[in-house]
Amino acid sequence: MSAPAGPPATGSDDKLDRGVLMVAGVVVLGAIMSILDITVVSIALPTFQSEFETTYATVAWTMTAYTLALAAVIPVTGWAADRFGTKRLYLASLVLFTLGSVLCAFAWDIGPLIGARVLQGLGGGMLMPLGMTIMTRAAGPDRVGRVMAVLGVPMLLGPIGGPILGGWLIDIASWHWIFIINLPIGIAALIFAWRILPKDQPQPSESFDFVGMALLSPGLAAFLYGVSSIPEHGTVRNAEVLVPAIIGLVLVIAFVFHALRKSHPLIDLHLFLNRHLTIAVVTMSLFIVAFMGAGLLFPGYFVQVRGESTTMAGILLAPQGLGAMVTMPIAGRLTDKTGPGKLVLGGIVLIAIGMGTFTQLGADTSYPLLLGSLFVMGLGMGMTMMPIMTAALASLTHGEVARGSTLMNIVQQTGGSIGTAVMSVILTNNILNNDAATAYNGAVQTGTADQLPPDIFAAGQQALAEAFGNTYLVAIVLVVLCLVPALFLPRSKQELRTDPRQEGEDEGDASEAPPVMLH
Repeated sequence: MSAPAGPPATGSDDKLDRGVLMVAGVVVLGAIMSILDITVVSIALPTFQSEFETTYATVAWTMTAYTLALAAVIPVTGWAADRFGTKRLYLASLVLFTLGSVLCAFAWDIGPLIGARVLQGLGGGMLMPLGMTIMTRAAGPDRVGRVMAVLGVPMLLGPIGGPILGGWLIDIASWHWIFIINLPIGIAALIFAWRILPKDQPQPSESFDFVGMALLSPGLAAFLYGVSSIPEHGTVRNAEVLVPAIIGLVLVIAFVFHALRKSHPLIDLHLFLNRHLTIAVVTMSLFIVAFMGAGLLFPGYFVQVRGESTTMAGILLAPQGLGAMVTMPIAGRLTDKTGPGKLVLGGIVLIAIGMGTFTQLGADTSYPLLLGSLFVMGLGMGMTMMPIMTAALASLTHGEVARGSTLMNIVQQTGGSIGTAVMSVILTNNILNNDAATAYNGAVQTGTADQLPPDIFAAGQQALAEAFGNTYLVAIVLVVLCLVPALFLPRSKQELRTDPRQEGEDEGDASEAPPVMLH
């Protein structure tokens, strides 16, 4: 997203003044609402499965539909902000997200709930990139690092607070309240944004790539729809899987040919000429599929196998967020000094070690062991996500950073959807291939598990735990595969900041490019 530089800090004082902090408060309020919503819903999936008497693959669409909407709206956000103004678009995004939340709360079946999640995604997909642009303009180039640190707060709090808040609301009230709570927050964010954010000054923008939009957004949505339908049908050899996936793939390929010929395409594919960005995209794709897909399974294990409440399941997931909170700030500083390569390799190893415990899941696996493993995975995640993003963006010129961030956003959302589909279908098939696991899982969904004979209960509980463990085997293989592209990430500050295409250019263009916070 393009953003004209804000006013530079005056004198030697580059601290954030009251006006910038007020703008930051507005943006963080919207960011917390959208980021918490992702983790809050993930903890509610077992509840949706029981409440609507449907399969895990079906309720996973409450996550997939949200990410599909994010992927569809991200490409147009930069153009729309220039065309209509960031404040107006930010207010519209808050309205869409809040309205979607209210509709989710009043959903009477899984279908309407999924539809309302699409509306939420259309608003939520614009909140973070728009917030980053607004804060960059308010702070000026000399203080971008400080305001990005402020935006990092909801990213750290989301994995910790979301599951606990979601579980607590479900236990004391009902699942509806995980969406209703967004109404007062959304209204407050709207009021503060209207009063505090600076007036819009729309800038002349490049002509919008309508052909590219007509090819890429429906292409991504159709392809991911087909992929995400695999868990429901249990095979790729189904018309509802193959037809949309093939149509989507054809549209995406057509977009590639279109983008390579157009001077200002919706997504600039010439960025792949940058070796650092290309390697980072490959690494991020594998990582997101493995880590996000596996992360979706943690609440299911604690609730369905161990019989925990949703509140307790959220508390049990907190060590992962705490681990990320420890390493993320440190990794951010070290990346600028030493390059991301060594940090990412170390982070992937830590994630693999932590996830290894979950491949051996049983009905009575030690909680201290599981919580320690989650903490280790969190340490690894904090050393992996932001350094990979830095590797993708740091060597780009100032004018390329916005296009690079758009590309990484799409990679994140697409990889998350694919990961959700892959892990869901593997788990579902592992359960269906074991009669004891199927019987026990059915009893859990109907609330009659405690009525099973003790021997059948124990056998079914163990079988279901093993189904989760077998699914994590696939996830850990994908995590280990991330080591291959990660070996080629920059391992020094000089290598990180240098792009072979920029020989003879002012290296300051790349080094002064503002960091980008992705959602």
